[in-house]
Amino acid sequence: MTAIDVRVKNATSRNLVSGPKPPATPPDPYAAGCPTRMLLDRIGDKWMVLTLSLIRDKPRRFNALRREIEGVTQKMLSQTLKQMDRDGLITRTVLPTTPVSVEYAITPLGQTLAAVLDGLQLWARDHIADVLTARRLYDGSGRG
Repeated sequence: MTAIDVRVKNATSRNLVSGPKPPATPPDPYAAGCPTRMLLDRIGDKWMVLTLSLIRDKPRRFNALRREIEGVTQKMLSQTLKQMDRDGLITRTVLPTTPVSVEYAITPLGQTLAAVLDGLQLWARDHIADVLTARRLYDGSGRG
């Protein structure tokens, strides 16, 4: 093999592009070990739903969120915000103030989830009376 042949072979091997990858198996939330279950658990958390919907409107500081979400404890809000930050749904920005304050803002990924959760919140508002009636009927029937 000549020096030219070696250079051509090396150049060709560096420029090879692999074909399309076979499609990955989609996650199966019905499988016990599927990581989407953790995400579904987080999405189903009332504090996460309420927090994300407020941050969607505009960036908020911790204490503003705590005042607006009645019943949430400081510890629970802190845990919720950390989980949401870890999942890439929000960003946490430390502001150069005295005392130091932190502002939370929604990310593009968080926006996609917030759009889905809007429908869930509307459904809950529109159907709470129906659900409460069904519960009363169930509880009064002796089935419970």
